[in-house]
Amino acid sequence: MFELSSRLKAVANLVRKDSYLADIGCDHGFLPVYLVLSGKITQAVAADVNAGPLEQCRSLVKKYSLEDKIKCVLSDGLSDIELNDYQDISVCGMGGELIVSIIEKCPRAKKGGVHYIFNPMTHPEKLREYLCKNGFEIDADIVVRDGNHSYSVFDAYYTGIKKDYPQSYYFLGNISDFSDKNYFNSLLNYLKNKQKSGIDYSEVINLIEAKI
Repeated sequence: MFELSSRLKAVANLVRKDSYLADIGCDHGFLPVYLVLSGKITQAVAADVNAGPLEQCRSLVKKYSLEDKIKCVLSDGLSDIELNDYQDISVCGMGGELIVSIIEKCPRAKKGGVHYIFNPMTHPEKLREYLCKNGFEIDADIVVRDGNHSYSVFDAYYTGIKKDYPQSYYFLGNISDFSDKNYFNSLLNYLKNKQKSGIDYSEVINLIEAKI
């Protein structure tokens, strides 16, 4: 058994017990293999758009003799993934805009009972905004420190109810722990630099400064 990085461990913690996991952008396959070995899930599909990482995933699956439990699929996003009734879909390690594109290109992805776990490496605010305006409800929302970097991890369910939120919600979501000063100071610097181009981020800036 191996240990996950703090980032992937946060994702693993949000996966529902006994759900059928589809790990999109599986890379080496650490997440599904860990979850099956730990007994949290019994079946998974690991998908990647690139053959190289998928072969590494297959090697890891074979190493732990999990070929009957984890299916490795070459897939562009969700295009070749079958969605089941009790389905968890993890989409990690890519930009928020790319994740939006993956969901948008797959109308089947918008169905009740499907639970998403996201780890956008960039622009989580664009992903949150898309989700809210396209019928998804965001649930847990956390900031995870992993080595020298901090990451956004959150999950969402499709409800079909489209909502508009203040701009600050798209940047902060349901985050309740503001103790990671590096993450929020970096976000403040980004927003203040963007303001120089004429975009008003004062609401978000004021809220973050009040929280930290």
